[in-house]
Amino acid sequence: MRRIRVAAVGAVTLSLVLGAAACGGGGSTDGSGSNEQPKTLTYWASNQGSSLEVDKQVLQPELDKFEKQTGIKVKLEVVPWGDLLNRILTATTSGQGPDVLNIGNTWSASLQASGALLPWDAKNFEKIGGKDRFVESALGSTGVQGQDPAAVPLYSMAYALYYNKKAFADAGVTKPPTTWDEVIATGKQLTKDGKAGLGVEGSNLSNNIHQVFVLGKQHGADFFTADGKADFTSDGAVKAVKQYVDLMADAQIVAKGNAEYSQNQSLSDFAKGKTAMVLWQTASATFAAQGMKEDEWGVVPAPVQSGAPGTGTSTNSMVAGINMAVFKNTKNIDGATKFVNFMTGDEEQKILNKAYGSIPPVKSAQTDPAFNTPGLAVLRDTLAKSASALPQVPEESQFETVVGTAVKELFADAAAGRPVTTESVKAKLEKAQQQMPKK
Repeated sequence: MRRIRVAAVGAVTLSLVLGAAACGGGGSTDGSGSNEQPKTLTYWASNQGSSLEVDKQVLQPELDKFEKQTGIKVKLEVVPWGDLLNRILTATTSGQGPDVLNIGNTWSASLQASGALLPWDAKNFEKIGGKDRFVESALGSTGVQGQDPAAVPLYSMAYALYYNKKAFADAGVTKPPTTWDEVIATGKQLTKDGKAGLGVEGSNLSNNIHQVFVLGKQHGADFFTADGKADFTSDGAVKAVKQYVDLMADAQIVAKGNAEYSQNQSLSDFAKGKTAMVLWQTASATFAAQGMKEDEWGVVPAPVQSGAPGTGTSTNSMVAGINMAVFKNTKNIDGATKFVNFMTGDEEQKILNKAYGSIPPVKSAQTDPAFNTPGLAVLRDTLAKSASALPQVPEESQFETVVGTAVKELFADAAAGRPVTTESVKAKLEKAQQQMPKK
């Protein structure tokens, strides 16, 4: 995900969808009444650029190229992230949806459970060059393990720690932090004169989930048991949430106003020099859109508790990214799979991921030197060595909503000067767990 996505807010709707017979998409038709597959596909793209218009400028030439190659026209709609999940959920029940769509990769298992998406079995993967073309970590966020994926990776992203070089130099900080203790120590040096050491988005539910999931891994917690039951109140989960909120409540390196941030305001503050550090996924293009020059910021792997990033308790990022899915009752299944093949081909992977500042999930496309810049090399290595997929369970969307809200409320407490204790964190997480479907 390029910018942090607005959290999945359709938990109740999703529960209804999962209990209904899914209809899928397939909005394209040529109106002739013939059995021939239509020559038009409808594509819902997610907002990856700095605006919807930027996305259209990036994508339309490529869609024109596909039409020239295949004779199939692709009708493009770029859907804002705040609308995307509910639009998809409505389409799964009404049948009035696109043929092909982008989904946040964390939604894969939830949407897979609806039964509306085309399963990518061995036969379908063969149509796009085979499953082994894709990076393993990206494939890990395409649906429930042991089932055929519900989607195909399109853009890959990871979290890193971005820092303002001038702010560091002015404060006499000679190297960026690599552990959380160092983040706090450095952040305190940088928190002065109305400026903050670190920026967060306390009201952004998805961002909250991404951060506490990683901290949970570092504390040995997964938020779900091996059989898929919600496990939000384990010691590790409570420690993770408290550690994150304590960046404001205890360490005080996060400005209290960040409790209300939900739409990239922390990136704007960073670009304007109001904060010195920010944890973000694939942020270079967003910084450029904010007017920040590339030599004004640096990037290092996101922090760990101690040591170096790696697997298990040294995980330092969730596997972020965008997947491409097909509604399985599309009237042009052949055209839809051809389009996925086109978009995941080496040439298009290089073009599109360069445009968005993301990493190709296709191995062979990563060899392009454009993906070996200092900034992107950090993200690529994180995806390969130290990122973990969010829980691939049908209830993942509800998890984002209820736990993300719990973290938001705790940030509100911190901003208001109310104490954030182990007991208050656990109480919020117990309330969140009670809102999850019972198994």
